[in-house]
Amino acid sequence: MSVQKRACGFIIFRRIQDSIEYLLMQTSYGEHHWTPPKGHVDPGESDIETALRETEEEAGFVKNDLKIFENAKVELKYNVNGIPKIVIYWLAELINPDKPVQMSSEHQAYKWLGLQEACSLAGFKDMQSALKQLNEYIDTHLRKT
Repeated sequence: MSVQKRACGFIIFRRIQDSIEYLLMQTSYGEHHWTPPKGHVDPGESDIETALRETEEEAGFVKNDLKIFENAKVELKYNVNGIPKIVIYWLAELINPDKPVQMSSEHQAYKWLGLQEACSLAGFKDMQSALKQLNEYIDTHLRKT
């Protein structure tokens, strides 16, 4: 059986007036890529527990800060150094859009960005399509008409 790495996190958005902004964090290691908060699943932890723990560790947001949309999730599959990895993101809204991000040492910067800026900063095609997919969910289900 091949060992598959598994990570989970949230694509967090906030509403500022009529616009939607996504949280991306710049890693302080490797190529300093931009990513939503996420991390590896610990033994005995459920995927959603991992996403919550990592979001608290990396961004300082706890469960009560977020409205989690469990039916809005994306799975990204890719290889890291030849090892298959799956990353699951759920959509989550920051309930208080003014709550400050509290970064851990894993990141050196963060930005709240509109969809286009988030996609260009994210760089990876699968991350861009995840953002677009969840943005579509927001447009369809969460925007007040």
